[in-house]
Amino acid sequence: MTYKQTFDRVVRHAREIALWESSASVLGWDERTKMPSAATEYRAEQLSLLAGTIHSRRVDAEYGAWLAELAESPLAADRTSDTGATIRHLKRDYDKQVKLPQTLVEELVRTASLAQHIWQQARERSDFSAFRDVLGKMFELKRAQAEAIGYKHTPYDALLDDYEPDESTAAVERVLAELRDALVPLVAAIASSGRRADASILSRHFARDAQENFGQRAAAEIGFDFGRGRLDVTAHPFCSSLGPDDCRITTRFDEQFFNSAFFGILHEAGHGIYDQGLRTDWHGLPPGAAISLGIHESQSRMWENLVGRSLPFWQHFYPQARTVFPSLADVPLEDFYFAVNHVQPSLIRVEADEATYNLHILIRFELEQALVADELRIDDLPAAWNAKYHDYLGITPSDDADGVLQDIHWAAGLVGYFPTYSLGNLYASQFFAAADAELGGLGQQFAAGQFGPLKEWLVEHIHSVGQCFTAAELVERVTGKPLSHRPLIAHLRGKLAPLYGL
Repeated sequence: MTYKQTFDRVVRHAREIALWESSASVLGWDERTKMPSAATEYRAEQLSLLAGTIHSRRVDAEYGAWLAELAESPLAADRTSDTGATIRHLKRDYDKQVKLPQTLVEELVRTASLAQHIWQQARERSDFSAFRDVLGKMFELKRAQAEAIGYKHTPYDALLDDYEPDESTAAVERVLAELRDALVPLVAAIASSGRRADASILSRHFARDAQENFGQRAAAEIGFDFGRGRLDVTAHPFCSSLGPDDCRITTRFDEQFFNSAFFGILHEAGHGIYDQGLRTDWHGLPPGAAISLGIHESQSRMWENLVGRSLPFWQHFYPQARTVFPSLADVPLEDFYFAVNHVQPSLIRVEADEATYNLHILIRFELEQALVADELRIDDLPAAWNAKYHDYLGITPSDDADGVLQDIHWAAGLVGYFPTYSLGNLYASQFFAAADAELGGLGQQFAAGQFGPLKEWLVEHIHSVGQCFTAAELVERVTGKPLSHRPLIAHLRGKLAPLYGL
């Protein structure tokens, strides 16, 4: 058999796995949007069965032999070519997955399915005790996963690798510490400036239907293709790609708070635009897949914040907003713009301002490391959470719903995921600065309702690249520099200094 024939067999096998995975994604999307609560236990069994089937295909011995042969072939010589990246990533995944017992894989999926349902009920009642036991089981399973895979320095490295391949806990700690050290004095300067936005503007009445129509229209204008996707409602917003032409985004509505749904839609649409920008001819294979969760987050955070909270964006959209929402009729653009960029420590991560958002991530990053290392007991988690909010943000949650129960990630088994949000903010600012320099002034384009040039730039430089480069390589390739906290701090200072007179 020639190397080309072996490669074709690998491609067929990997695409079959992708079909199984997309089928599981359909069930997962349905579970969080449409499924009746009584179906929870049976859905957990369905997803567990699929997870076992997928795992057995991912660790098939013949498939592993093909990959081992190809790794030494001329087809793998150029590691950044489509074929080279395919072989490199699929073999890396095989070598990792073969270490995991199928029973562990199935139990992780079964527990995550049940835990998400339990989390939702516990959050509605603001009762951590109802979630404690299943959360404890989830972290036991994640520790078992880390031990099975292996790690050089800390078990957290093994879990972080699921979302940010080739990254280490130590490197993430270093870059986030640099970001924290620059953020803290900026937030302090804002707090002592004496200036305050009228944030009550955002707590007027905003009809649900009007929010949905306005948010969907904005998502379409920035580039989300509703012919290949849709918008639904869920308890915790997410984006899920069920196939090359089937991208589902979700949000949640609050008629007394504008930001929740609108910026949630922009955020998830950013994820969706990335998924829709991947090469469909390589779907199910590394050249048609996202590089990392951090790079994926860079796209959502870019559209949500660097675009969606910019003055030029609202110079274009605010006349429409005042027509759609009568409660804004007497609010000048300048006051609305200040309100959506108001900096104030808050309890809810997904509703946090740009300046304090990363402090929410640092809290979760530190807590989940302690949980994985078994240095923090599950029973002590709510108190530890509240203490960190007091230390980092100067506020303390009054109940579990606004505290330790606000995120679904740990229930879903997404341990190691949280730092990718801050990495995404860093990547986004560095990419945006490069795009702005190359495209010659994005602000003027946004004010004129022209979002296509940025989207096309992102497709060319980031989306269509797939996994041919690592995240670190992509940043240097696109921006000419390694990842740094400086572009994000420059962006924040450039926006916030005029608003707060700094």
